[in-house]
Amino acid sequence: MENILSEFNIEQNKISERAFFKLINNAKANDLKKQFVSIKNQLFEIFTMYKENEEFKEYHLILENAHAKKQFEFKLNMDNFPNINIESISKLDEIGLTFYKDELKILGIPTIAGNFEIEISFSNINDSNSTIDKKYVTFIVNADPKDLWKSIPSDSAALYYKNDENSFSGDFIDKKIVVASKRGRSHAHEGTFRDDDFCVKKLFNDWNIIAVADGAGSAKFARKGSSLSVEYICNYFNSVELLNYFDENVILFNNSKKSADDNNIEDLSVNNLEAKKNIIQTLYKGVRELHEELKRFSVDEGIAIKDLNTTLIFTLVKKFDFGYVVLSFGVGDCPINILTEDNTSVQLLNILDVGEFGGGTRFITMNEIFSNPNMGSRFGINIYEDFSKLILMTDGIYDPKFVTENKLEDLETWQEFLKDLDGNNEENLKVEFDNDIEIEKQLLNWMDFWSKGNHDDRTLAIIY
Repeated sequence: MENILSEFNIEQNKISERAFFKLINNAKANDLKKQFVSIKNQLFEIFTMYKENEEFKEYHLILENAHAKKQFEFKLNMDNFPNINIESISKLDEIGLTFYKDELKILGIPTIAGNFEIEISFSNINDSNSTIDKKYVTFIVNADPKDLWKSIPSDSAALYYKNDENSFSGDFIDKKIVVASKRGRSHAHEGTFRDDDFCVKKLFNDWNIIAVADGAGSAKFARKGSSLSVEYICNYFNSVELLNYFDENVILFNNSKKSADDNNIEDLSVNNLEAKKNIIQTLYKGVRELHEELKRFSVDEGIAIKDLNTTLIFTLVKKFDFGYVVLSFGVGDCPINILTEDNTSVQLLNILDVGEFGGGTRFITMNEIFSNPNMGSRFGINIYEDFSKLILMTDGIYDPKFVTENKLEDLETWQEFLKDLDGNNEENLKVEFDNDIEIEKQLLNWMDFWSKGNHDDRTLAIIY
């Protein structure tokens, strides 16, 4: 009361003091005082409400960044503003997201990327009129890295043109095969060619061959080097005379090996060594002839042999009464692996030109691989009662999925790889080996997986 009266500039004296004493004991005055205090508190509450609203408007509300095409879930933390009610958030539906008011959650899969200004409508629980106010917040949706890569078609009028992707499926011996080859993102971004290639062929005498090549990215016409290599090697071995020779020596090799195994002695039989030498020499001759063909081609075309640089792996496979025979060769950094029937063991069938052995990738175009004393170790002769999968791949698959050479014979890594093929991946893409109609398309789609820093051509062949 004293504070109120002071606003009227009342002179302080005995008279005013006696009057003030009577005022504070006056019932009506006390009732008015209570009303005033109530009004003052109500005014303060209204002020506080507006202050909270303005503070919330100015508050730096951080929304977690979302990623286009990936599931997003974010819960708003309103602990600092217990009286603020979020009524709705507009413009989220344009992005592909939904706001759930009761849970204060934003959920969904953003369909587009960018920086968006979203509008938050809110009210204050102390506002009897439930007035709606607005707050504007920046919301960032990061782009899908895949969308940042261009896909420019390669020039169909260019020399040695080839399709940007290719696939094949069908029978292979008494099993099936699916192969897919896809241009890498780095090539697609620049509109250059797929340098990988493959060839599958049924040969005479029930032999089958699969060849895979990875043209060197630094070679001007690697795309031609890879295609010429796989086609030539498949056609070279499609000879009755050569395949009869393989049959004779494979049977001799197996019989002498079995005899040595049964007698529990070291396999040093003359027959075994002779058969092994005959097989490897025949394989070697085919590889050597391919090398000469590449040289002839480069001369005829007026290009350097290094312009055709390519790796090469291939396997010749036939089922005999005593099992499956797999003859193999490899130069470069592309692996050939075989998994046993129950997937309990894995074997790498070729050496890779990485690390200590090669000091770097080698190519079938190089003279030095033929003069190297390790040339014989590039060839393999293996016999299996059965197998579940025989797999050939280029480094576009090997690098992101296996990373290091020692993982190629790590069973746990292979089991994870098989799960990946079965759909255990971010994209939930599955290769159904019992789906003959869709399997090529499925493998091509699966091979579009994202792996940061790994954008090379990808080729994968699976005999199953």
